[in-house]
Amino acid sequence: MADELAALFSYPFMQRALIVGLLVSLCAALLGTSLVLKRYSMIGDGLSHVGYGAFAIAAAAGISPLGFAIPVVVVSSFLLLYITRKGKMGGDSAIAILSSSSLAVGMAVLALNGVSVDINSYMFGSILALSGEDVALSVVCSVIVCLLFVLLYHRIFAVTFDESFSSATGIHTGIYNMFISVLTAVVIVVGMRLMGALLISSLTIFPSLSSMRVCKGFRSVTICAAVISVVCFTVGLIGSYFINIPTGAGIVLVNLAVFLVFALIGKLREHK
Repeated sequence: MADELAALFSYPFMQRALIVGLLVSLCAALLGTSLVLKRYSMIGDGLSHVGYGAFAIAAAAGISPLGFAIPVVVVSSFLLLYITRKGKMGGDSAIAILSSSSLAVGMAVLALNGVSVDINSYMFGSILALSGEDVALSVVCSVIVCLLFVLLYHRIFAVTFDESFSSATGIHTGIYNMFISVLTAVVIVVGMRLMGALLISSLTIFPSLSSMRVCKGFRSVTICAAVISVVCFTVGLIGSYFINIPTGAGIVLVNLAVFLVFALIGKLREHK
């Protein structure tokens, strides 16, 4: 088995997938706890669809997909947060409109420009789609996200659990909500090449929900979610290769299995 794994990770595309996947999984898990607790879980799904539209436009224009998609999705995260906080429209309605519109724009741009791309790789991800440039940009963005999360951990914790009290104590909650949205946007775009537009949001949701079944404190939930996310990614990546299924699907299925196991453990604890 060890020899097979060594041979597997001797391939450059697997090395790129492992580097990007581990970093994205870690960042998504760190942010996921706040997103789930603040009921912003579906923001990741909406932003991933915006990312699809941005990737399509970048492909038609012949420019760097990540370099173009990151600022577009970040701006979209500002827009979603503004609409939600100002009460202009319900958060779910805003996400639905932005998601469907972005998908439509992406498909229309690809069709009108006659761009030949593998739609499945955009929607469900592909480890073969990752280039050296993608890896470099992913590493830089992921390191920045992790550092900022650690440095601002206490403020994020305060804003996540009691926004009103945080505001009363002088914390600019709007800035930190925006900060969480921007970091989420970056993680979503970076991970889309690997997981696809339809599956990337699972990385922010599943690990946090799983850890909440067995852990209670914010810090313990966050740490547990990070461990679950990294382990599930690694198992999903290796398993998908050996049983010949899409990588994104394999990672989500492993996360689903872990969630069910942790949910069972949580139920058993309650009955003791």
